[in-house]
Amino acid sequence: MTVTRWARWWRAQDGSVTAEAVLVTPVLVMLLVFVAVVVHRGVDARLRLDDAAHQAARAASLQRTTAAAGEAATAVATSALAHANVTCRNVEVSTTTTARPGSIVVVSVRCTVDFGQAIVLGVPGTKTLTASASEVVDLYRSQPADGRTR
Repeated sequence: MTVTRWARWWRAQDGSVTAEAVLVTPVLVMLLVFVAVVVHRGVDARLRLDDAAHQAARAASLQRTTAAAGEAATAVATSALAHANVTCRNVEVSTTTTARPGSIVVVSVRCTVDFGQAIVLGVPGTKTLTASASEVVDLYRSQPADGRTR
């Protein structure tokens, strides 16, 4: 009779789902938070990269030569990403412009983001993000302040 009672107790399922849920829920919550932090890292880097591209395009549009526009775009993009705490393995900035009044300046910024710095646990892998922005070079920037033409 002792074996039968033991077998009935072993087959009984009363409360087993609740016990399993109590044990598994903290692990699932931690996994969800982990995934959310990694996704946030990517989205945040994308937004900050877009902002850096816009700042670089604006800085390039204020320059008078193509070379100066490229240098200004690179300096501003690198500085904006550093101030935004976006750590890139490498930053590539390309500028396309003729630097004439009324022309368009197009700046593309490419950054490889390392997800390993997202959390203490570290996530393997990187993602290369690209953003571009354009600005119009002001038509009246070459005219003197008094309105007379040269």
